[in-house]
Amino acid sequence: MGEAKDLDAKDLYEIPLIRAGRARQSSERAELTGVDGTLLATVHLAPPLLARLTVADARAGEERTPTPGQLTEAGRHFETATLNGLSPQGYCELQARVAGVPVAVARHSLKDVAETFANVGARFLAERPAGAGAGPAPGEIGAVWTRRGDVLAVIAPSNNPGTHTQWLTALACGYRLVVRPGTRDPFTPARMIAALLEAGVAPHYLSLLPGSHATGDALVEAADLSLVYGGDAAVRRYGEDRRVILRGPGRSKLLHTGEITEETLDVICASVCYDAGMRCTNATAVFTDADPATLAAAVAERLARLTAAPPQSADAQVPVLPLGEARALRAQLAGSLAGAVDVAAPLYPDGPVADLGDGSGALRPAVLLCDRSDHPGARIELSFPCVWILPWQRAEGFGPLKDTLALTILGGDEELAREALRERSIRKVLLGPIPTYTAGRTSPHDGYLSHDLMEARAFGTTA
Repeated sequence: MGEAKDLDAKDLYEIPLIRAGRARQSSERAELTGVDGTLLATVHLAPPLLARLTVADARAGEERTPTPGQLTEAGRHFETATLNGLSPQGYCELQARVAGVPVAVARHSLKDVAETFANVGARFLAERPAGAGAGPAPGEIGAVWTRRGDVLAVIAPSNNPGTHTQWLTALACGYRLVVRPGTRDPFTPARMIAALLEAGVAPHYLSLLPGSHATGDALVEAADLSLVYGGDAAVRRYGEDRRVILRGPGRSKLLHTGEITEETLDVICASVCYDAGMRCTNATAVFTDADPATLAAAVAERLARLTAAPPQSADAQVPVLPLGEARALRAQLAGSLAGAVDVAAPLYPDGPVADLGDGSGALRPAVLLCDRSDHPGARIELSFPCVWILPWQRAEGFGPLKDTLALTILGGDEELAREALRERSIRKVLLGPIPTYTAGRTSPHDGYLSHDLMEARAFGTTA
């Protein structure tokens, strides 16, 4: 990555540990650099023992589940207030420079996160089974909706600020949260926690512990339940632990039937490149019964127009990494083609990684044309706009489309959509010109999170 270009010490941003709502120092610290190598922040790190002690502290606190009003107020603070010494604009720029995500993503996430805060109470009610209330009438035995534990550990990613909104549901359920942030985005959960504390949420409900994999393992061991984000390695690591709720690769897809229209291309390209292609609901594969080469060429021509620029630039539309990491990621892709052809590559005279001249590189989109529906590329998900175009015929069924978080079916075939709903490994089905990342106010993401956090139990009292 090259030598870090240090700022003066007074300019460095500092992220302390948050233990039960209170900032704490640590003797172990890490430096956070921007994707261009500039030293921007110091992060205090929690050792595994401190993780266990923090879970114990959270567990010992009294029951004070946040109210919907507090959560709504916290959303307003997140969107508009200066928190942890950062204005909304300051947060967006710092998050973008370190994570390499275009600053426009962080800017619209300010409003998205605020709306999620305001909606979390209604979402909790929508997710609760109709037969399970706060308690039965005297003299009756009924169902209550109750937690499976008290403390939830969150092993968070760095790919998109909006990812963190999922753990708000746990707060509405009454869980105390201990968050180990992703290494390149501690800023978003730190800002969310500051907003919640400002709104009056009980301090012992909120902890932030940056740290190593060992710290994450200690949290998973000590907490009642854990929400873990990650790729196939996380699935292999935690997949057998029933206390772990996994949010793994999305592998979202589109299934196109019929003619290739401008609307078809609009939806495909939006699904691939929205939020710089770094969401788990961004499409990474398109199956078509039309000519795959024609579709791939049209998609490549559109995606090649995306602007490569430093992440803090308002023009940026693709992710940025340190230049060596960006080139290594593209080399990884080149070694996985298995006969596929990147039809977008000839559209970049200076190559698929744009050297931004400051030690960083922007990842231009890849459009991979495949010659068969079972090509292994359909399972490859990378952290930039990268989509595999594959042939498909209805006689093949949904075998090639299994293990899909979000599936958009283009072509208006309702029977096909109903068939997709019967495939349990497809978690969301959208029929019509709806981008894969689209969600409703209370629609499930990967099922309802509260159904993993809560359970219905029988409860009765005497008259």
